[in-house]
Amino acid sequence: MDENRFIAEKFGLLILEEIQSFPLVQEQKAIIPYLFAKQKQLLPIEEKENSVTVAISDPLDIEGLEELRLFLKKTVCPVYCPLSIIESAIEKCYHQKESETKQLFRDLQKGVSETGKEDLESYDLLEQSEQNPVIRIVNAILLEGIQQGASDIHFEPKDEGLSVRYRIDGCLQNRHMPPQSFQVQILTRLKVMSKLDIAEHRLPQDGRIKLRHGGREIDFRVSTLPTVHGERIVLRILDKGNVLMGMEHIGMGTKMLQQFRKLIQMPEGIVLVTGPTGSGKTTTLYSGIAEMNNQETNILTIEDPVEYKIPGISQMNVNPKIQLDFAKGLRHILRQDPDRIMIGEIRDRETAEIAIQASLTGHLVLSTLHTNDAPSALTRLADMGIEPYLLASSILGVLAQRLVRQICPFCKREYAPSENELKELGLESHGSFFKGDSCSQCYSSGYRGRHAIYELMPISSKIKAQVLKSQDAGEIRKVAIKEGMKTLFEQGVQLVLRGVTTSAELLRVTKIDQGEM
Repeated sequence: MDENRFIAEKFGLLILEEIQSFPLVQEQKAIIPYLFAKQKQLLPIEEKENSVTVAISDPLDIEGLEELRLFLKKTVCPVYCPLSIIESAIEKCYHQKESETKQLFRDLQKGVSETGKEDLESYDLLEQSEQNPVIRIVNAILLEGIQQGASDIHFEPKDEGLSVRYRIDGCLQNRHMPPQSFQVQILTRLKVMSKLDIAEHRLPQDGRIKLRHGGREIDFRVSTLPTVHGERIVLRILDKGNVLMGMEHIGMGTKMLQQFRKLIQMPEGIVLVTGPTGSGKTTTLYSGIAEMNNQETNILTIEDPVEYKIPGISQMNVNPKIQLDFAKGLRHILRQDPDRIMIGEIRDRETAEIAIQASLTGHLVLSTLHTNDAPSALTRLADMGIEPYLLASSILGVLAQRLVRQICPFCKREYAPSENELKELGLESHGSFFKGDSCSQCYSSGYRGRHAIYELMPISSKIKAQVLKSQDAGEIRKVAIKEGMKTLFEQGVQLVLRGVTTSAELLRVTKIDQGEM
């Protein structure tokens, strides 16, 4: 048993396993400073006229409770709660609202001050200490992006000033226009944080930022690009907690999940995951290799770049500056006695040939390709110059995927679909569909969160025969459908009928595939 829990029971404290339903947490109301709550690992969860109920993680911290009593001037009633639950509630209570960021920009517009160019160690974005205006602006933007679930933050210099946009659920949304007088200082601050050369404005640069948000660490991958209006900076938010969530949680149906698990548990061969940038391929691959990860298996990866570090797995970055590309790195990986190999992407014939040789000599290889659907992956490899007999003997299966935005549950409503809408989905009739009306919870987009759709094509004997006969994607697709493959579009239609997404969103992400059919 946890020692603190044991002590709390001995003291006769009430033990709580969740505190999100208590008034102060539900209302996101913080009645004590963030730094005090964080350092003392406690949080007021209910307030009455003369008393306050406080969740604590350390029953022996009498000094902290006394300081709280003096600060609030009320009787303090402690209850015990595990630290992880308290940290989650602290993050919710001190959640920064979009209006607060806008108010910060309005306040700073009234007076401009100079800022120094100091280096940054990892710090907590929720700490509201007195800082100069540029640091406050950058912190506010990064914090808001994380809290709104953005995958990328764009800082774009324009004629009228610096535009800040967030990519939320795959779509860019305009957010802020900081005071123009801060533009250069904001961009410089970001370069300092990412340890880039602040004197270099003519060449693109890449860097990383490591910060804390409440109880978890978040990495940012930073890319700069010189434009006619100044340097453009894009931050990719890398939150490990959103990726390593296990195969059960990536949105596959039960039958498809069983098929995919069977493929990645094979001792040798190649399994490919295809789709455009931002379609969730990394999440699928990492979830797969995390499931294989154990003491008996040697897993090595080569990526461009390594986005998430996974304990127990050896990961290598490609480095063009020293001529370390996928092909060269893969050759050296094969000398490390691997059982499973993950290649970030097969981009050329040389990498493809080495991957196939690895699969034919007793290794399971996982990799990605940028193709629109599963059958096109075989066509792409054939176009690279790979012999059909090698494709037929080495490829175990291809998984294509997309991410569709989910309808916001807070403003979801029914409507009657038009005949044209039903026709586009290949339906003759249907009672009603759903869509979002737009609200503050979804930032007026009508969507909140994303759901994956998949197209899994295991390479059966009939598909192998077709590949040896012709590598045309259309012909391979016909055979795969006869073998039982459900296309991305068919999977998406089922989500529309279940009220998960809209027909417009499905057509947006699958229109290329439909155009080719």
